[in-house]
Amino acid sequence: MHLVSRIVLTVAAAVAAVSAGLSTSGVEALVERRLPQHASSFQFKLVNLSTAANDSYVVSNIDDGKILVQGNTLSALLSGLHSYLTNVVHVDIWWYIGSRLDVAPVTMPCLSSPLMGTSVVPYRYHFNTVTTSYTSAFWSWEDWELQLDWMALRGINIALAWTGVEKIFIQVFQEIGLADDEIQDFLSGPAFLAWNRFGNIQGSWGGPLSYAWVDDQFAMQLKIIRRMGELGMIPILPAFPGFVPRAITRVYPDVNVTNGSTWEDFAVTYTNDTFLNPFDPLFAQLQKSFIAKQKAYYGDVTSFYTLDQFNENSPASGDLAYLASVSLNTWKSLKAADPDSIWVMQGWLFTSSAAFWTNDRIQAFLGGVPVDSDMLILDLFSESQPEWQRTDSYYGKPWIWCQLHNYGGNMGLYGQIMNITANPVEALRHSSSLVGFGLSPEGQEGNEIVYDMLLDQAWYSNPIDTEEYFHNWVSSRYESVSLPHGLYAAWDMVRTTVYNNTNLIANAVPKAIFELVPSTTGLLNKTGHHPTQINYDTSVLIEAWSLMYGAGIDNPYLFANPSYQYDIVDWTRQVLSNAFIPMYQQLISIYTNTSTPCRTSRIRGQGSRMIALLETVNDVLATNDNFKLSTWINAARAMANTTADADFMEYQARVQVTLWGPHGEISDYASKSWAGLVSSYYVPRWEKFVDYLASASVYNKTAFTAELLQSAETWVEQTERTVEKETRIEDVLAQAVKQWPHILIV
Repeated sequence: MHLVSRIVLTVAAAVAAVSAGLSTSGVEALVERRLPQHASSFQFKLVNLSTAANDSYVVSNIDDGKILVQGNTLSALLSGLHSYLTNVVHVDIWWYIGSRLDVAPVTMPCLSSPLMGTSVVPYRYHFNTVTTSYTSAFWSWEDWELQLDWMALRGINIALAWTGVEKIFIQVFQEIGLADDEIQDFLSGPAFLAWNRFGNIQGSWGGPLSYAWVDDQFAMQLKIIRRMGELGMIPILPAFPGFVPRAITRVYPDVNVTNGSTWEDFAVTYTNDTFLNPFDPLFAQLQKSFIAKQKAYYGDVTSFYTLDQFNENSPASGDLAYLASVSLNTWKSLKAADPDSIWVMQGWLFTSSAAFWTNDRIQAFLGGVPVDSDMLILDLFSESQPEWQRTDSYYGKPWIWCQLHNYGGNMGLYGQIMNITANPVEALRHSSSLVGFGLSPEGQEGNEIVYDMLLDQAWYSNPIDTEEYFHNWVSSRYESVSLPHGLYAAWDMVRTTVYNNTNLIANAVPKAIFELVPSTTGLLNKTGHHPTQINYDTSVLIEAWSLMYGAGIDNPYLFANPSYQYDIVDWTRQVLSNAFIPMYQQLISIYTNTSTPCRTSRIRGQGSRMIALLETVNDVLATNDNFKLSTWINAARAMANTTADADFMEYQARVQVTLWGPHGEISDYASKSWAGLVSSYYVPRWEKFVDYLASASVYNKTAFTAELLQSAETWVEQTERTVEKETRIEDVLAQAVKQWPHILIV
């Protein structure tokens, strides 16, 4: 049966369940949490609004002054509630700022006419597997509550649920006779578990993964799964992918295993994961145990299982029969464990390893699953590098159009608003197997507007009008329709420039060059998905920043608004980051021109200006907890049960955003513009670089980089608390404008 047909039946069953008393208590509980003063202002009712398979809602007034929200699913009810709150009340809930729903007026406004919506796709999806490390590695339950409420209100009805899965792995491995030390040699640290789950890495640097931490995470997962069900979201649970401890051959000497490929620059100790081939009978045994344990713990909550075997990991053979055998036997193992199972797979492998994954190999692998509806592909980078077109819509397998946007949780203003409105609509018209739109960022960061926009596009059959959308979004962002004109004008300026990149040579959130290892070459105009190339006129952003800042100066109440506080910090960070580029260029120009008069003193003078700018960047970032290294570290330490574990957690947190691997294997991949990180990590690197240029007769990149690596390895071992002084953003910006008028004033 085609997945779309299965979805029709699933929704029909849900609608039929209304008469059986399906509860709206989870929706009502969200209102209690986020709008406690309005718990009695809403009435929610599950009804069959349409014969269509997709979600539908109607929001209207009723006689007693309440707002009636009707929908055919829980997700439809929540989407209707969100439509009312954002379009009529102008309040919302945000990633970093938190819930602002509680600032709604005492008397809820009446509707002039009903609000109605019907989704154009059955599924609205969220998460990338690596988001579990870059973003949620150290989340508390309060963080998860905010996240799940954010997801539910934005209509997300299917999402990855990875948290605490290591407990299942441990139990399955113990069950077949593997010892704890053999299992711990396999499992990675808390900040790197995503790539352990992918089979890219094994083992943990800095210390072993604590079983106590695993238990705590599993307890968190129980809450997450329960809350997802209450909010109408289908969890996509992990399945057993085949990666096992190397000691599997001690227990099963004749088992059919192969070693995966080396990943990045890691030593064999940490990569070349052992892969249990799915055509070995043990694979099906472990799969059955793995899924049975999850059902025992969570209940029968899903038929969707995420399973990726070759994510940046080359198969043992490119032979078509081998590839088809792997997928066929993997599918058989899933169906034996859960007859209703649907295999969810990220399509990133077809992009990252395009040379290997030729169309005939893709077709062989996907074709190994004989029932199309038993698979769901996430076209992970649809906005920049879609694979659905070259694979003829994944050869009939159902798939979801995803926006990746961000790699490594990098911080830079960026978007592709025309691509994420026009392109998914066009895909829906041309692909009969497209069943959803979704978000797949490696890390959740700023630029929240582009994520909201794609989720909202899931409710419109034509591309969203971006000008109107930005205007309405700004009203909800700052909780008023009576905002200063300059605020709307600022956002509209970035709408058509910063947030409308069409030059897909540089196709994701850009990095600040000051976050990279200093060098005389290679920092500027980097392209790809970790670009430093800026694809807009930077003077436009300065003008937009001036309008945003001016709105705050003329209307000081804005500085008390958490959304404005966040955005002015984020925009200032970007303006100053852009200004660092010509400063760097001037430094290199002075250095490379050996006939420059007073060359050494001029190098030091230019270096001093660059360091002063970075110190201003740090001061700006330090005004907001969302831009502080200490926030990340404190969250990591808070998850520990002992001081030793806390130190290990801090090490994990520090390594991820700097060296990544123990010896800089993927250095600065997950770099951040954070107060504390700028001052204690990036500034010393640039100071050393300037000193080197001023004193060395010949620049030796290898020697200099090795010196920085040694310093970095010392830095990640630190456990000292950096306490930023408490300052107000308005005071810091006033000082910055005085110090850098040629940068911040148009």
